Amino acid sequence: MAEHVGMLLDGTKCMACRGCQVACKQWNQLPAEITYNRGTYQNPPRLSAKTWTLIQFIEKDDFRENPKWIFRKLQCLHCTEASCAAVCPTGAIKIQDNGIVFINQEICTGCKYCVEACPFDIPHADHETGTARKCWMCMDRINDGYKPACATACPTGAIQFGTRAAMLSNARKRKAELEADGISARIYGEKELGGLHVMYILPEKASLYGLPETPRKPTGTILWKWLLGVIPGLALLFGIFRYLVKGKTGSVDKAEATKGGK
Repeated sequence: MAEHVGMLLDGTKCMACRGCQVACKQWNQLPAEITYNRGTYQNPPRLSAKTWTLIQFIEKDDFRENPKWIFRKLQCLHCTEASCAAVCPTGAIKIQDNGIVFINQEICTGCKYCVEACPFDIPHADHETGTARKCWMCMDRINDGYKPACATACPTGAIQFGTRAAMLSNARKRKAELEADGISARIYGEKELGGLHVMYILPEKASLYGLPETPRKPTGTILWKWLLGVIPGLALLFGIFRYLVKGKTGSVDKAEATKGGK
């Protein structure tokens, strides 16, 4: 079994240069989106089927009195317990041996169940292709022995890539360094949803970044997974029951017909 890969996003090192955004667009040949000035440097405003990586700009406190920017790289977090994969009815979304959550565009039907199920609002429907799309961690580059495009482009080391075990070790060391300097920090993704393959070093509360403090699979996801497992079994039992009843009825009818013919 392949060793699980991982990415570490250090919120204390990101300077919002958005080199990762450009690299993601270039490598994955994603078109630009028409946007407009909304009074923030964040652009485009959100992830989409054509934007898989985005630097989020957050103004903390009163921007005029105490200006402070904090940044977060938005992308798929490649959950171990991936809700999107659990609800996919066609099997288009699979967790690869190395932990990457991948959407097979040739199988995806665009049902949007994954869009509704994701607790991080990551997959988005592409109205041109009729499928759901998201970051695939540049799986083609990884398979050829390279880092994802975003990690290669980052000039500050805010994006690190390697095995998940190595990234978790780096996260713990970085957390200890920050705390030694009096900065409280959290490793987000170490245990959440079975462990995320994209983890964060957060110097602020997760909720300030728009992340759920304790992410959970939606209840509907659990129910849908249960139904997917139960329905085929019920259908099989119904078929067997119908066959037995029909066979018994047929035998009785045949006996009656024989009796009536005498």
